[in-house]
Amino acid sequence: MSHPLPFDAGRRHVLAAGAALALGAVPAAQAQPASVKRPKLVLAGPFALVSYPLMRIADSGALNDVAEQVEFTTWKNPDQLRALAIQQSADLVAMPSNVAANLYNRGVPLRLLDITTWGLLWMVSRDPGLKTLADFRGKEVVMPFRGDMPDIIFRLLSEREGLAIGKDITLRYVASPIDAMQLLITRRADHALLAEPAVSMGLRKTHSFPVSVIAPELYRSVDLQQEWGRVLKRPPRIPQAGITALGGVRDDSALLARFEQEHAKALAWCQAEPEACGAMAARHVDMLTPEGVADAIRATQSTMKWVDAAAARPELEFFYQQLLDRQPGLVGGKLPAGAFYG
Repeated sequence: MSHPLPFDAGRRHVLAAGAALALGAVPAAQAQPASVKRPKLVLAGPFALVSYPLMRIADSGALNDVAEQVEFTTWKNPDQLRALAIQQSADLVAMPSNVAANLYNRGVPLRLLDITTWGLLWMVSRDPGLKTLADFRGKEVVMPFRGDMPDIIFRLLSEREGLAIGKDITLRYVASPIDAMQLLITRRADHALLAEPAVSMGLRKTHSFPVSVIAPELYRSVDLQQEWGRVLKRPPRIPQAGITALGGVRDDSALLARFEQEHAKALAWCQAEPEACGAMAARHVDMLTPEGVADAIRATQSTMKWVDAAAARPELEFFYQQLLDRQPGLVGGKLPAGAFYG
């Protein structure tokens, strides 16, 4: 997040994305060592919470038994992600689940290994009394990234609540979450949709001097994951992002088993040690603050969870179908085949 990246069909595939995890099922504890030690293993991800366990793996040396060098690198925008995937210039990449499906359906050789980000979207408001999207009737909401994933989810849930966008709720589009937060801070807007860790970073900023002198009190308002569950009568989580294996790595079952084992451990570490994880993330990404990241990790304990892609498939296919019904290009025009699910 670090602002969250957009999730869009063509040039702008993504999320937004990225908090640490409540460790769910874990991979087999006795994974077999990789048959050949690789000279280098490249892990890549956005500034979002989905990437923090990858940073931990690289920093801790957890995979030194399978590669001489393990490196984490960031992709900063959807174009970089597409280029990285097409050129196969990384081995294990964190990305939005719809982008993974889109690339797969367009012929990019990849496999989805897991989902760890199950929703990071929140309303931020100057009004502490708004509890559901229906409470935003008659109000203006600032929305980063027109036509991207947060916008689509907001519209879907609003429509299911009987709210007509443009009539019952006015959307004011801005270029980025930074622009949205600036409008809130300077009292030029009252409500916005943001993703973690942008939410926590913004709330921290508005309570610090000198911003607090001019900024309004802001509140973490409606949790869109809870709204997803309530409105659609499903579990309150959205299978938003996870890890993909690219190129030759996707067929190295021993290496992938080792990676998933360490990935689950790294996720658990991030959740158990939010301050240490925040400090680590801030070392990797200048725009992040340790305190903001730690807050974001605490806020997303229930929606950061390691789930194997095959086990997540039913929820992924429901999610993909919602996107197909509204903007097919977000997932490449069809549900991905079974081989997509690692």
